[in-house]
Amino acid sequence: MSLERLNPAGLSRASGFSHAVTATGGRLVLLAGQTALDGAGAVVGETLPAQFETALGNLLTALAAAGGGPADLARVTVYATDVADYRAHAAELGRAWRRLAGRDYPAMAVIGVVRLWDEQALVELDGIAVLP
Repeated sequence: MSLERLNPAGLSRASGFSHAVTATGGRLVLLAGQTALDGAGAVVGETLPAQFETALGNLLTALAAAGGGPADLARVTVYATDVADYRAHAAELGRAWRRLAGRDYPAMAVIGVVRLWDEQALVELDGIAVLP
């Protein structure tokens, strides 16, 4: 399996994401949306950064159960109830990403949503990974 991250010179500088990711060979893993739910099913964290870190941890736990790790992520979509708040905390969210997932960034998008399944949830992440 091989993932190649592409960031063409003609596009704006990719910071915290890759413009394109190609995958060759391997097994496709589709990761369900993860919020900041703890093991008992309760949303934890009062702030977007706290919830982001838990949601990312949950996504990586699901990926690990499939036999993968952060470097196998080809795509992640972030759903945020307040995109301005997400942008305001971008540096903190980036630090959390690097601490948990490293610097091999997948193709990413942030999408503003009115609300998520759990009313207290501020952010949700889903993803696609390619395993060997």
